[in-house]
Amino acid sequence: MVVALRLGYPIVLCRLVSSRTQSLGLGNLKPSNVSPQNHRRPISSESSNKASFTVNYLIKSCGLSPEEAKLAATKVELQSPKGADSVLALLSSHGLSETQILRVVKSYPRVLVADPEKTLAPKIEFFSSVGLSRVDLARVLTFNPQLLSRSLENQIVPSYNLLRSLISEENVVAVLKRRSWLFLENHSRNVMPNIELLRELGMPRACMSLLVAHDTQVLMHNNEDLAQVIDEVRGMGFDLKKSTFVVALRALCGKSYRAIWNRNREIYIKCWGWSDDDVLSAFRKSPQCMILSEKKIMETMDFLVNKMGWPAAMIPTFPIILCFSLENRIIPRCSVVKVLMKKGLVDENMSLAYAVLPAEKRFLERFMTRYLSQVPNLISVYEGELEVQDV
Repeated sequence: MVVALRLGYPIVLCRLVSSRTQSLGLGNLKPSNVSPQNHRRPISSESSNKASFTVNYLIKSCGLSPEEAKLAATKVELQSPKGADSVLALLSSHGLSETQILRVVKSYPRVLVADPEKTLAPKIEFFSSVGLSRVDLARVLTFNPQLLSRSLENQIVPSYNLLRSLISEENVVAVLKRRSWLFLENHSRNVMPNIELLRELGMPRACMSLLVAHDTQVLMHNNEDLAQVIDEVRGMGFDLKKSTFVVALRALCGKSYRAIWNRNREIYIKCWGWSDDDVLSAFRKSPQCMILSEKKIMETMDFLVNKMGWPAAMIPTFPIILCFSLENRIIPRCSVVKVLMKKGLVDENMSLAYAVLPAEKRFLERFMTRYLSQVPNLISVYEGELEVQDV
């Protein structure tokens, strides 16, 4: 049949092969045969043979270890190799490697009893039709094989249409690659209520699109919990109409992110002497600084404070610097500035933010082009080929 996807743009038609049912075949159920005398299930040689066949197939055809195969066999029972062989051939034909197929089967054994033509192929073809490359499709299915268990018409297509009504096709593909579990979600439970809540509060479309494209998991939180976080973020002084609100929402939404926020607060205060006001100020200016790894914070602060002599108390004024790459941006630029200071070409009291914050072109104009005639080796310093002390 032909399914029309209404996206708020020209209708996209995808020719999909559908079946009257999207459920996966489960094989023949074992008869109960409960004895009224002792209520015990007799062990039949037929059931034992089927279990043994399933385990052997999982080991020899799918590459599972004996232990993995025994566990998977508790979730699926194969009647013959024919159907399972067809499933493996289908996955292979769409670019999944043997290792990827092993992971799919290990995570979702019942894929082997799905109908490859009526159930699996239409879903795979749909994901390909919306822009997933062959390589990305293989990665997505390996990471989240449960996608193949969902109804194409009732879950996958509606999920795509919801996303497409809010973000570009390119960003939908990005969500599929990074946050594909949204396609498993019952949207009426949390996603839609959360979107409506943010709309009612006045979040503009641009911020909503940013949230959906890059922080999709926020929308999957319980509606009441998200409402509390929204109130908390607004209470910290964030403007719901700015992109920083979206990042702040992610930083405080969910136990794992909040734990990172609390850990980083302790690092800034105990290790670098910041006050609570400094932490809040930095968070308002650059929410990303509160969700960095401990290693990233410590290495960047150590370089700026201990190697470049920048006061730790000054960094909350320019917290975005903490988010820049230490190896690719901070160290190369600071090394150039250090050489120029050493030669008396720039003021030693100059703020490093003047060198680290500007775009690449502006930095090169300020600190490279202007002084190359006086310090020819400056390019070598910038590219890491020459140490500061050797200039």
